[in-house]
Parts: sequence; C-alpha cells; structure tokens
Amino acid sequence: MGESGRVLVVDDDETVRDVVRRYLEAGGFTVDVAGDGDEGLRRFADRQPDLVVLDVMMPGINGLEVCRRLRQVSEVPVVLLTALGEEENRIAGLQLGADDYVTKPFSPRELALRVASVLRRARMPSAPAPAAVADGGLRMQPGARQATLDGAELPLTSREFDLLAFFLAHPGVAYSRADLLEKVWGWDFGDQSTVTVHVRRLREKIEHDPAKPVRIATVWGVGYRYDPAER
Repeated sequence: MGESGRVLVVDDDETVRDVVRRYLEAGGFTVDVAGDGDEGLRRFADRQPDLVVLDVMMPGINGLEVCRRLRQVSEVPVVLLTALGEEENRIAGLQLGADDYVTKPFSPRELALRVASVLRRARMPSAPAPAAVADGGLRMQPGARQATLDGAELPLTSREFDLLAFFLAHPGVAYSRADLLEKVWGWDFGDQSTVTVHVRRLREKIEHDPAKPVRIATVWGVGYRYDPAER
C-alpha cells in the first residue's frame, strides 16, 4: 500500500479515472478504480479504502446513492465530483455525509491535495470531548455527538456537528469563510462555498426562521458570527 493510504476512485469517465489515479499515485497513494456505482461498492467492500473519490452523475447507481450506502456501514471520508451548476446534488451529498466536493472541470493536482488534506484531518487524534453546552433550547453533547433543539434531536451530519460545536465554543467572534475552512475543516485551501452550504444547512436546522437567522449572523464583508440566544 502507498504510504499515504488507499483511495478508491469511482467515475464512469475512463479519462478522469486515469488522470486522477496518476496524480494520486504520484502523491504516494495506492489507488483502486471503478467505473460505476455497483463496481464501486464491491471494490469498497473488498479493499476497504481510506478515502473514496466519488462522481455524482453515473449511470445505474449514482454517486449520491453510493454515498448513502457507504454511510450506512462506514465513516470513510468521501470527496464528491460534481459538475458545474449541480448545486442541489452538492447539497444532497453534504446532507448524506460527504466530507467535501470538487467541481468539474477541476485541477487534478488540487484534487490530490484536497484528498491528502481530508485524510490528514480524518487521522488526527481525537481531542478529549468538551463538556455539554447549552444555549437557550439548543443543547449539545460533544462526547455523544448529539445535539437537540427544544428537546428534539437535530439530524446533523458530521461536518454540521463540528461547525456548530465550533460556533458554540466561540460565541460573538466573526470568522471569515477561509477561517472556518481552516479551523473546522482543517484545510488551508479549498472551495469556500463548502462553508456557505454548511452554514445554510445549519441555519435550516437551528434557526426558527432561516431567512432571518438570529444565532448564526452574517457579518457583511467578513463572514459569520455566532450570537448566543441567551445574552
């Protein structure tokens, strides 16, 4: 196995598979490839990769369904490949638990760097879980990876949970999207719209009126700030 880890690339475009494979292998990864969703699921079961690069638009079982099935059995990091203009697919993928997405056409070098970054964060040792925190009807238990609003459990993806935990730990401080990408995602580069999508999804789950957010405020020209409900 390559010293950087094993990556499974699932894409129905042979040219994309070949280019991505060569760049990842140059980065020290061992790479397996699959041409459709069925083959991708079989290879995942056989090879147990450290990360999956997954094209969304494929014949047969599409990438979103593959992602959903992977999340039923594994927390393996998933990076989606989506076409320009497929915002709904990107949002759906993030809701299903994908860790990131790269938009086609993309730079194979950037994808390889993104894969390395996602894996590096996934392998970081877990810090001791902080104590439970509460803000009005919003309650979070980091150790249990559970959050509730007015007593009802919030259906948060792993990344949404991390983002909310960061906001709750740093109330009243404005952060840019680049700041959040670095501090929550652990990346020093990447598509900052990933942060925008996650903030939007988080608002839909914790704000009584997502169109008029009270907790996660937009700071124009800067980014976002968490304002506690109990001030």
